[in-house]
Amino acid sequence: MIETISLVGLLPKVFEGCEQEPPVCTSEVWLKDVELLRGRRYLISAESGTGKSSLCSFIYGNRTDYNGKIFFDGRDTRSLGIDERCDFRRRSLSLLPQEMRLFPELSVMENIRLKNDLTGFRSDREIFDLLDELEIAGKADSKAAFLSIGQQQRVAIVRALCQPFDFLILDEPVSHLDARNNAAAATMVQREADRQGAAIVATSVGNHLKLTDYTLIRL
Repeated sequence: MIETISLVGLLPKVFEGCEQEPPVCTSEVWLKDVELLRGRRYLISAESGTGKSSLCSFIYGNRTDYNGKIFFDGRDTRSLGIDERCDFRRRSLSLLPQEMRLFPELSVMENIRLKNDLTGFRSDREIFDLLDELEIAGKADSKAAFLSIGQQQRVAIVRALCQPFDFLILDEPVSHLDARNNAAAATMVQREADRQGAAIVATSVGNHLKLTDYTLIRL
């Protein structure tokens, strides 16, 4: 379990030498000390090119091209071994990347089962019910390649919820959703996070997930 994620003096290496210039000098994250607490909701508002996807990847551990440190409950994440990192990803951290990373040749259910088979977290009935809540149950057997971008986002949201987590990291999860589908996705995400006592960390450059009672952080 992760109770606190601490960002200490974090800075993407691509921003080295730009410490006195936007977006670094105006950021509430870069080169600052930031604590993200389990059970809270955070909306990270950013302009394009300010590093929001990089931040998500740094926390999740997909990338390490940064200066500064990231701590999980006081432990430097650079010290984590492969097995420990995998365990965190299976039990404590769930990531929905901006590009969604669905396999186009697989069906909706096959894409979701790739994760759920690793975690054993949900039954097929529960997965189908989540798809139905987001009005895409009728696409369960359709290949991801034939879905609209908005439909793919909804599939990726369901997939992200098919595991236990302490922190749910969502990188622009509703950028292609209308207000109705945004509200449905927000309700689902908040309900599941509340059930697990987890934090939500969602990024946005515009159309943002309609969270309630959130802390706004400007990147």
